[in-house]
Amino acid sequence: MMQGNRAMDAEVSNVKVMNDDNEDNPEGGEAASNVTKLPQSGMQHLRMLEAMLFASTRPLSEKELADRMPSGIDVGALLSDLREVYDKRGIILDKVADKWVIRTASDLNYLFQKEAVQPKRLSKAAIETLSIIAYHQPVTRAEIEEIRGVTVSKGTLDLLLDVGWIRLRGRRRTPGRPITYGTSEHFLEHFGLENVGDLPGLDDLKAAGLLEANLPPNFAVPGPSDELGEEEDAYEEDEDRPDLLTEIEAEASETLEEGDPDDTEE
Repeated sequence: MMQGNRAMDAEVSNVKVMNDDNEDNPEGGEAASNVTKLPQSGMQHLRMLEAMLFASTRPLSEKELADRMPSGIDVGALLSDLREVYDKRGIILDKVADKWVIRTASDLNYLFQKEAVQPKRLSKAAIETLSIIAYHQPVTRAEIEEIRGVTVSKGTLDLLLDVGWIRLRGRRRTPGRPITYGTSEHFLEHFGLENVGDLPGLDDLKAAGLLEANLPPNFAVPGPSDELGEEEDAYEEDEDRPDLLTEIEAEASETLEEGDPDDTEE
């Protein structure tokens, strides 16, 4: 029992309430760093303010605090004292929009941050476009549209480029020099492939249920290649990433110049 009382006395002695005159240290040294200095006369009022601010779910104005305090209390001065007490603590008394709130010190915000990878599902259009590029590379945007039968939106190719699964391979040696697309090293790493030649073949796709059992006699799975085609020039690394809308307009212009005007859609 005596040991328990001594431990309690030792703990209580670490917290000391100082009066307004700040008594000198009898040993002539500085006050201990773990001593909280609070004016003795306003201790109870400070506790009242602290309790209200701590329990509140929103910032409080001085008027709202003063309405619950004894009359004649200088709430502004007490708030300044309380702010000084919290100045070097893990939580601080802050003033925002002319109201007071207790919040975490800004330099400790990192303790509450959590980084997580949020997986994103590719749209059906993106999956179809990626599959066409993987099996038909090198392939242009116009060729992708011809295979899919619908227009490729700017966002679909931009998404696949941003994810890093496709790359700009080169330019086709045809009017307008359209960009050719192919898969990237990141694509191979993600799907565990040594090279594009390891993509699932006809039998693998049938076994996986991705192709019907009764296919046309002349049906064949394309053989993709990482090598430049005969009508393909390498894409320059320092060349700016093309704007897809500009590329579409350029190819459309070439088509109109070379084609029969009667064949174009109104």
